[in-house]
Amino acid sequence: MSVSPSHRVSTGERLNTAETTGKLQKAIRERGIRLTRQRRVILEVMDAAEQHLDVDQILERARRIDSGVHLVTVYRTIELLKKHGLIDELDLLHLRGDRHYYESHGPRDHIHVACLRCGKVREFESRLYEQLKQQIARDFKMKVTVSRTEVGGYCEECQQKL
Repeated sequence: MSVSPSHRVSTGERLNTAETTGKLQKAIRERGIRLTRQRRVILEVMDAAEQHLDVDQILERARRIDSGVHLVTVYRTIELLKKHGLIDELDLLHLRGDRHYYESHGPRDHIHVACLRCGKVREFESRLYEQLKQQIARDFKMKVTVSRTEVGGYCEECQQKL
């Protein structure tokens, strides 16, 4: 079977942004969780993100919208979203130290492919990846609900510089 890759090339650029706009706010409302002004701004930032964001980036973008957003609210909102399974926490091979990045669940699982030299992160989708998850579900008689895969190596540009 042929692989049908779909990937973007840029630092942490996200594949699923078009399908997720407003998704977090909607999911929080559906769960009956109160949406404070600060929380709404943070969710707006995360819903609109076109790349993986760390806490500092979320705070910076949120404060552009509302200067009253507090760091503690960002952390609490992230914990709330993780608790409800609405976002993933990624370390992206610790390319930028111990920073953690966050992304909302899109309609498709994907693999994060990172260059170990320049730090560029790409997202990769494939039918083969979906088939692998189905095989795991069959072989282990389980329902797969979380799938995180990271692959590290050297991009074409960095290979030329080695």
